[in-house]
Amino acid sequence: QYFYLYVILDLYSRYVVGWMIAERESALLAKRLIAATCEKQCINADQLTLHTDRGASMKSKLVAQLLVDLSVIQSHNRPHTSNDNPYSESQFKTLKYRLTFPRRFTNIDAANQHCRRFFDWYNVEHKHSGIAMLTPTIVHHGLANEALAARQVVLDQAFATHPEYFKHTAPQIRSVPEAVWINSPKLKDDDQQLLIN
Repeated sequence: QYFYLYVILDLYSRYVVGWMIAERESALLAKRLIAATCEKQCINADQLTLHTDRGASMKSKLVAQLLVDLSVIQSHNRPHTSNDNPYSESQFKTLKYRLTFPRRFTNIDAANQHCRRFFDWYNVEHKHSGIAMLTPTIVHHGLANEALAARQVVLDQAFATHPEYFKHTAPQIRSVPEAVWINSPKLKDDDQQLLIN
């Protein structure tokens, strides 16, 4: 028997905003998870783009109608390209390759317990290189600038005490990206002209 893990990931912060394990793939279950997650995250109309694989439940009329009702823009992987979402692929790889991932789950409750522990760790403790070695929780809740400023203070103090550790060059923190894209919107001709000049 297989269990199906549904995950909704905020691409910008890498924060897992919703997840569910089920015994089958189902449009109704996907609809419930999306609706509950949008409500929990206070998603306003026209605020969200949901990028999904081309699985049957994600392409279903049930999910499509829900997204229309919630004013959520829908985006899909390219046809026959299962790995079209590098953020999701990275999150699943982290899940599967952690030493705590069991060879098998005895039942769905064991799978739920494992995923609950994993997603708590992933959101709160796991630092990502793509978001300046911050945790998803820090970035998702708007605390990145504060955390990075505190990190810079520590680096400045370390540099003042031991500049030789830094080859006499003051260390600078990395910042989080301004935007994150899977399918970057195409630039208009005017925008391309601005980039050339």
